[in-house]
Amino acid sequence: MSPSLLVRGMYKKGVSTVSVLTEYALRSKLRGENITELVVDKGTIITPSAKQYLQDKNIKLVVKDYKAPENNNQNIQREEEKKFLPKYEGVQGGFYESKPEYMTQLYGNKLVLKDHKKIVFRGKIDSLEGKILQTQVLAKNLGNKKVLSELEEVLKVLRNIAKAEILNENLGEFSILGMSEEELRETSHNPKKYLNVDHLFYPSYEIGEMAVALNILRSEVREVEVAAVKAFKNEENEVTRLDILQYLNRLSSCFYVMMLKCIAAKGK
Repeated sequence: MSPSLLVRGMYKKGVSTVSVLTEYALRSKLRGENITELVVDKGTIITPSAKQYLQDKNIKLVVKDYKAPENNNQNIQREEEKKFLPKYEGVQGGFYESKPEYMTQLYGNKLVLKDHKKIVFRGKIDSLEGKILQTQVLAKNLGNKKVLSELEEVLKVLRNIAKAEILNENLGEFSILGMSEEELRETSHNPKKYLNVDHLFYPSYEIGEMAVALNILRSEVREVEVAAVKAFKNEENEVTRLDILQYLNRLSSCFYVMMLKCIAAKGK
């Protein structure tokens, strides 16, 4: 058994910083080694996943201030190291001078792959916003000022959801179209009582262009809900950001009520 292993800092411009030790680098260096102690230079950056890997392997981490005789090459390298300041940090470890095309920012300067579940969720929000705008154009062309105005209010709610997720802020009490959360729920569950129209279980083209467009938005927000559950669910199936899920569920009810109101108005 080799008692210890010395790992020297390395510099690779554009990908990792000077003396950054990641889990991947550790696995490569320790392949075939059987050690109890790992010695690194003072100032070496150890990523959280690398530290966890060492703990799992019961390898003691020792930091030493190693000073080797300097030569011209070392001086040049040191000057280059000073010039390099990482702009981004990968959530799974590693530092980046520029953002790779296949990655995007999650929070602040933290980078993740573009198929990260929270990035997919944000994409669904963006797509829903685009479809709402498209429906607003339809409402304007049909001369339906009421739906046009109501969709503008829905847009504000949707954008508040996106902002709250990115800034990690809590959403406040829900209200929309002059209704509280409870009033919206009552209306969507009892449309005959409040809107003088029956529930619509099987929509058809006969309900009209505006109502069909609102029904599409209702189904779209349901897809956003599914993406949200995937984004905020951990390995134990515990879901966070229940406020966001609650808002999305109420938006689904909102679109349903708007659709029924259009149908009721068309029948008059």
